[in-house]
Amino acid sequence: MQGTGWSSLNVSARATRAAGMALFVIGISPAAGRGAEIVDPKSMRAIGTIDPRFQSYNIEMVEVTGGRFWRPYAQGGGRGDRYAYRPPIDLANTRLRKLAAALGPAYLRVGGTWANATFFADTDDPPAAPPAGFNTVLNRTQWRGVVDFARIANAEIVTSFAISPGSRDADGVWTPDQAQRLVDFTRSLDGRIAAAEFMNEPTLAANNGAPAGYDANAYGRDFKVFQTWMKRASPEALIAGPGSVGDSAASSATGINTRDLLAAAGPGLDRVSYHHYNTLSPRCGVHDDPARALSEDWFSRTDTALAVYRGLRDEFEPGKPIWLTETADAACGGNPWDATFLDSFRYLDQLGRLAKAGVQVVMHNTLAASDYGLLDEKTFRPRPNYWAALLWHRLMGTTVLDASMASTRVIHAYAHCHPTTKGAASVLLINISQQGSHAVTLAARGDRFTLRARRLQSASVQLNGPTLALTGGDDLPRLAPRTAFAGRIRLPPASITFLVTQDVAACR
Repeated sequence: MQGTGWSSLNVSARATRAAGMALFVIGISPAAGRGAEIVDPKSMRAIGTIDPRFQSYNIEMVEVTGGRFWRPYAQGGGRGDRYAYRPPIDLANTRLRKLAAALGPAYLRVGGTWANATFFADTDDPPAAPPAGFNTVLNRTQWRGVVDFARIANAEIVTSFAISPGSRDADGVWTPDQAQRLVDFTRSLDGRIAAAEFMNEPTLAANNGAPAGYDANAYGRDFKVFQTWMKRASPEALIAGPGSVGDSAASSATGINTRDLLAAAGPGLDRVSYHHYNTLSPRCGVHDDPARALSEDWFSRTDTALAVYRGLRDEFEPGKPIWLTETADAACGGNPWDATFLDSFRYLDQLGRLAKAGVQVVMHNTLAASDYGLLDEKTFRPRPNYWAALLWHRLMGTTVLDASMASTRVIHAYAHCHPTTKGAASVLLINISQQGSHAVTLAARGDRFTLRARRLQSASVQLNGPTLALTGGDDLPRLAPRTAFAGRIRLPPASITFLVTQDVAACR
């Protein structure tokens, strides 16, 4: 839909173990006023694992059906009407499929606010207008496109169901008729729904298509109907929820508290899900200074939100894995800089800190719609965040490491075992300083991938110098590393660097 310091410097450096016990040294530049840190590779240890589909994405239901969604800034999205009509997304587009497949395996979440009032027309001759109590029609051809796209993209489908007045009986209780039709049709296509949330963002029910006066007690009643139905109709699917947004440590800024939702619903979740955005975009009345986008306050909002929902998980569903099923920099379509390199710092830092905190899945909103899309919605060409996502996917595996390193306020560091090379580890080093370079000293050679841009708010990004772009045949370019020889290497100002080293004991 729409819709929160943590000096991360564990400067996660990667130990190399060549003849004997090589050392991996992090040297902070003199400007930082710190001495060098020496890290023994024996201290690098695995601290957790993440889902193989950790890095995932959303395609909003309104994209599938066609309809009014957040108007991009290039089309006047910061002025006048916040929304613009768009036809259904072309899920058969070769470029779109190819670029999505490069991020697989992933979860593809088809949901969002609009899903709460979408009527599934289980027919080849759908009505021109939705029945009473619904706002939009999803037809068989469109959903078949979702199932086919997911198959090509190596993605598992996650969704939510209609909860608007049209999906209820005479007493206002939710009925599973619509959901059953969607599940049955998916199965008839040899597809499956891997996980489902009952509804999108119940904390904002008053604005999200629910009946007037909908409250936590009504949600609890309906969730129990949903849970019973899911166990019967689709027992292999995970039940995720509540998919809330907007709670804070003090009190909820929204109409309904997640605490009240969980208390009313009772236990029964397989995954505890929530949504998080750092801020609202200008479309919803908030005008943030882009200079804040590289501040510790900006990055730490991820931790603040997680702390709230992890606390609720511990209280009501202890031990259940946490999924962040919708996130981006700014709700309401994204900030003006979200299509530029500037947002790649937040995007990768968020992935790094959430993986380290044990969150199992992070679903970016969106794959290709409005200004926060990984891809441009008209051309499906990659934006900087797509290239960031691709590097993460290729270099950061499911085993999360902790090198027990010193922290600074300008270098954020994360480490994972490499996803395909046994014994190798990848270190993500994010230099958020726009002025100062910082040095890393390697005891043994490794591979280096550094992302930079000529301007922070640039729509293009360079990898080790050359600008990243698709080839003339629409293929991805080779993401070629540079050799980082033993000794000191420089992390340029406002840069993102991945270092891949071999012979790491924790990754064998």
